[in-house]
This record gives sequence, structure tokens and C-alpha cells, in this order.
Amino acid sequence: MAAARDTFRSWFYRPWFLAMLAAVLSASLLLAGSYFVAIQQVEQNESREMNAQGARFLARLEQLFGQLRESLDDLEAQPLRTCNDEMIATLQQVSFNYRFVYDAAYMDATRICSSRPRQDGLPLTRPPDIRGPTYSYWLNTTTEPDENRAALMLGRGNFRVATSRGHLTDMVDLSPGSSLLVVLDHGTRVIPVLGASQVWSLTEQWPPTTREALQVTPSRLIYRMPTANPEFQLVLISPRTGNHIPPMWWWLLPVSLVLAAFVGFLVFLLVRQRQSLDAELTGAIRRGELQVLYQPIFDLDSRNCVGAEALLRWRRPDGSLTSPDLFIPMAENTGQIRQMTDFVLQRLLEQLGQLLRANPQLYISVNLAACDVMVPRIGQVMARLLTLHRVAARQIAFEVTERGLIDVEVARENLQALRDVGHQVLIDDFGTGYCSLAYLQTLPVDCLKIDKAFIDALGHDAASSGVAPHIIHMAQSLHLKVIAEGIEHESQAALLSSEGVKFGQGWLFAHALSSVQFIELITRGRRLTKRRLDDEA
Repeated sequence: MAAARDTFRSWFYRPWFLAMLAAVLSASLLLAGSYFVAIQQVEQNESREMNAQGARFLARLEQLFGQLRESLDDLEAQPLRTCNDEMIATLQQVSFNYRFVYDAAYMDATRICSSRPRQDGLPLTRPPDIRGPTYSYWLNTTTEPDENRAALMLGRGNFRVATSRGHLTDMVDLSPGSSLLVVLDHGTRVIPVLGASQVWSLTEQWPPTTREALQVTPSRLIYRMPTANPEFQLVLISPRTGNHIPPMWWWLLPVSLVLAAFVGFLVFLLVRQRQSLDAELTGAIRRGELQVLYQPIFDLDSRNCVGAEALLRWRRPDGSLTSPDLFIPMAENTGQIRQMTDFVLQRLLEQLGQLLRANPQLYISVNLAACDVMVPRIGQVMARLLTLHRVAARQIAFEVTERGLIDVEVARENLQALRDVGHQVLIDDFGTGYCSLAYLQTLPVDCLKIDKAFIDALGHDAASSGVAPHIIHMAQSLHLKVIAEGIEHESQAALLSSEGVKFGQGWLFAHALSSVQFIELITRGRRLTKRRLDDEA
């Protein structure tokens, strides 16, 4: 299982694999997004076209019904009430006067006469589909596709007028599968006026409560046309085309693939760069490019050096320095931080072992990564090195950050084990993490180190100017020592000393020193009030 897990993890350190994975994922997301955009565009086009088509139909229907009603009113107003040549001439005149009247007819109990006597007559004997107080309506009077046949018929008294199918379709060309329907009986019955019959299922209150004229379903577009008559509704139905691959997507497809390839290429470059830095760091450890420097810690009152913080620096062969902010987090992610911590411990005892044996009051603090805080490994490594170099455990302190206390219970146990053998434990950069006072009271801690950001704010009106005094007073109440980091001005040192801070470090006293410089500082007892040693390593 472990071998399989290691093999699986190794794939995620291969640039080409990560590049392909990034390209595939980005291509999937881009293609899905492109398809969604294309579908949305198709739906918008469908809705826009349907709205325009419905508006044209409604305008034509208003014209048709308006002229049919006017022609019926004219026929009803004239005095003739018998089928003769004069009646036929009157019917023909009405057909001539009104553009949308295709046929006009009169019927009584015995005879029927029409303005088109030589053509098939209107189906005058069928009961009307809609019977209103003034007009009666016959819908879809013929199912033949001939545009010169009557499609809609209105009646008043003994007179009937009809409009042809062509008068409905000359404004709007119905697409295949589309229909113009009349919905009757509160939505329970539909009659097709134009187009094919449609499956109609009443799924909600009719007419719908929504004010939107266009309703979009997964398979159909339904355009409801408002009418003054509550007995019926005009509905234009058209099938959806959104289920097909939209043409716009074929334009977005190559763009998405190109962008995905570009993302994969960027991931490849980033991984190669990161792996290159990983490999360089491994080589730097092997070639001895890593150096340990020492930031002295001073008694603020006597200005005597009481110890130092061990700092790891990476100086490349060309003399350039790589920032710890860059390679330390990377080493933590790759697991190389353990090897680097062991290197620091071994190197400082090799360089300063004799100095520490000769000065029992002197101590060196070493930063611990979160991975070493959570396991007891470092205590075992330290015990072997202390025995080898004959240095007391109290002379090696360990600094942990608040962010490194991932599991406080486990950390407390491991830190207590270090203190039990004599090591000091310091909380570094206190105030920048999430360690609460309640946790601090239970942690095996000897000292708090105040972050430089709070020291810089001393004497200013910054919002964080009161943090340092608060930390100092809190540490004093817990009987903890305090070390102020990043002291650069004498006024800061004086203010901290007046607040009860005993120790400090910073460029006011010295930059980080090489082992030779630090040994010289201690052996000669040099105080740095007049001269500051810079980093010459």
C-alpha cells in the first residue's frame, strides 16, 4: 500500500503529467462553459425570434378579426335578408371592400348564398367553436394546406365571413412543427388554427399567473397572446432547437482548446521551475551552500550578549542570496525541512560547541517547523548531538511559531518532553498567529518573542502600537521572559526597557553574524553600543 501511495504521489511531481492534467481539466471547464454560453445564446435567439414572431402574428390577428367584425356589422346593418342576386352582389362587395375577407355568406332556413358561388362553400352547418354575445367563431374550418381556403370564420345572425389561410401565413412563416392554437375551456381544450396538432397537457392554472408572454419548457416555446375575450387564449407553439449542438459552439471549441493548451503549458513551466528549485535546494544541501548565521540576543540594560538565534541562509555560488521566505516554505512542503533542521543543529554545535562549553550561561535558539513540533523526532536527534559535543540541553532553545501549533494537545506533549530534558521553549512572532491566552497558559513555554511589526509600531499612532505593551504585560503576568525582535532605534530599546522587557535583538545591535564573528563577539566581550558588526559571511 505504501509503495502504491508513493508511486501515485510521484506522478504529481512530473511536469508533463501535471500539465496534461491541468490542460484536461481546463479544457473540460472551458468546453462546458463554452457549451453553456452557446446554449444560452441559442435560447436567447429562440426567445427573441419567438417574441418577434408572436408579435407579428398578434398584429395580423387583430387586423383580421377587426375587419371580419366590421364586415359582419356592415352586412347586419343592410336590409337584405334573402338569397338572390342582389344579396350575392352585396356579399361580393363586402369581400371587395375588406382586404382580409376571403368569403362572405348568408344563410336562412332553406338556402345558402356566398360571394364565391362556384367554389366549395363554408362549413356553415357546424356548431361554432366559440359562441359569444355578439359574434360566433369557427376555428380551423379546413385542414387542407391550401392557402386559398378559409381558415377562420366569424358569424353574426344569418351572416358569415371568413379569412383565408394565406392571410395568416403571409406575415409569419411557421417553422416545421410550429402551430397556432386557440385554447378553450380554461385550458382543457385546444384547436389548431395553423400548423400541426400539438400534445397539450394542462400542468398549471390557465391562463398562467406569470405576466411573461413567453414560456420556455425543455422541449417547446409557448408564446401566449393576450386577448380581450376571457373565453379563449391564442397560443403560438414552436419546438426547441437548443438540444442540438449550437453553431456558435463550433467557434468556441478551438478557442477553448487553445486556452486549455496554454494553461497546460503554464503549469508545465511552473512545475519545472518549482522542481528546478527543489533540485537546486537538494544540491545546495549536498554542496554546502547552506550557511548558519547567528542573530545575537542582548540584555537591554547591560547590552551584553546572552545568546543568539540560529538562522539558515542559502548563498548561491554566484554570491546571491535566496530569500528564506522562498525556500523554507518549499522545504516544508517537500519534507526537506527535517534535513535542514538537522543540518542547522549539527552545524551550530560543530561551530559553537566549544564556545558553549566555555560559556555555560550562553544559549542558541533554533526554529522548529510544524512537522517537528508534532512528532518527538527532534528530541532524539538533539540528545545524540548533545552527547557527542558535550553541550548542556539548557544551552539549546527551540522556537516555535503559533502557526506551527496545528494540534495544541500533541504539541504540548512534545514541547514538554523537550523542556523535561532541559531545553527552553520560545514562542516566535507572538501576536501574528492564533494562539489564545487560554492555550498559552497551558503550553510549556519559557519566553515570548514579540514580532518586529509590533516593535516598529511603538511610538506611532498605528492601530497596532498598543499590541507590544499588551503582550509584555500578559507575559509578565504569566512569569514569562520577553524578547523583542527587530529593534532598530535606541528609542525603541529605551521604551521596551522601561516596559520591563529584559532582552532584545535587531540591527541596532548587530546584523546576523557568522560563527567566527559571533565567537569573536563573545570571547572578547565586545559590547556593540559604539560599533555594529554587519553580516560578512
